[in-house]
Amino acid sequence: MVDHMPEENVNQVVDSGKGIPAHPDSPDSPDSPGLPDSPGYELPLLLLGGFRTLIDRLHARLADEGHPGMRPAHGFAMQAIGGRGATASEIGRRLGVSKQAAGKTVDRLLALGYAERADDPADARRKLVRLTPRGRDALARSAAVFDELRAEWSAVLGADRVRALEADLRNVVPAETAFRLDATSWLGGN
Repeated sequence: MVDHMPEENVNQVVDSGKGIPAHPDSPDSPDSPGLPDSPGYELPLLLLGGFRTLIDRLHARLADEGHPGMRPAHGFAMQAIGGRGATASEIGRRLGVSKQAAGKTVDRLLALGYAERADDPADARRKLVRLTPRGRDALARSAAVFDELRAEWSAVLGADRVRALEADLRNVVPAETAFRLDATSWLGGN
């Protein structure tokens, strides 16, 4: 963590409101020209907070519906396995982690009954990881819960605003990265 240095405004994310001069456009600033504009760092934090809120609520619901061992990493891994199955190397590539890290997650999915190993019908030398009926049930329930959570956001914000938010995000998020699963690589994975 960077030490707080008000004269340099070094740690504005962590120390916001702790003696740092107000942003010129903030409502607390005497120089505010009108409507406030949030500092740039708030956008990714709010997006992450929204993501985290949805994921945490999803996993609470999944636990109530018979999937108490599910974790966010498991959902990402099950998406990487896909409907046809995948090798540990393929799962690792899709998640942006090493084959060994993917193998540990796969081992956990096997232990929880969400996945199984099977021979690849196209190449007997390869082992595929496939979702079990329990894994497919967890993904189906996840999809249903996400639909419910989206409906809750629509009830609070308005359906038009949620659709506009989604459209706006599609406009600014490059298509090739919109549904990438390798978020773990941001936090020190391979």
